[in-house]
Amino acid sequence: MYLKLRSFAALAALTMATGCSIMHPVAEDYGQYLANNKGESKFQTVKAGDQYYLPAATQNHHYEFRSAVTGYANVWVVEFGKMLDATMQSKDVVDALGNVTKAATESPNAGNVIVFDLQNYTFKDFGTHVSLTISVKNAGGEIFKKTYTVDGKTQGGKMFWGGAFGMKNAVQQSTKLATDEIITSFIRDLKASTAVASAK
Repeated sequence: MYLKLRSFAALAALTMATGCSIMHPVAEDYGQYLANNKGESKFQTVKAGDQYYLPAATQNHHYEFRSAVTGYANVWVVEFGKMLDATMQSKDVVDALGNVTKAATESPNAGNVIVFDLQNYTFKDFGTHVSLTISVKNAGGEIFKKTYTVDGKTQGGKMFWGGAFGMKNAVQQSTKLATDEIITSFIRDLKASTAVASAK
């Protein structure tokens, strides 16, 4: 009987919590988060392109999830396109890639355009999981393309002890670490492909 009452109480609490959701947009202050953590990315430098482009599905990406750790009333909203925009404008990326402006199209008339095409984004098991295809295009066509799949570092401690603020920081940090790993690999691969092209 006691177990039944506990189960009913838990179900009632869950129903009440999900009936009144509190939305937490993670991208809202992501630019400030990156500014507060500048210098941590340690990217190599490379001239990858003059512009970057996000396809509509990437730019308009919208992902929501709840976490039992911080209460089901809280809904965490991730807009990866907005976070990529903030990333491309961050000091660490500008120092690595130069001042890469946003393009209106992925088919440039001149110069190189870096295209970020999000394949998948989830936040599960206390961490971010990202699959992102990066290509470089110019007037002659596509000169580089690779898909990167990365798991961001788990943030269980922040989620357990930090409450709603800690949870937002956990999502931001895990997303940043995953994105940093992708950009690091992209720069390394692009440098290698450029070196191969130059040798030929």
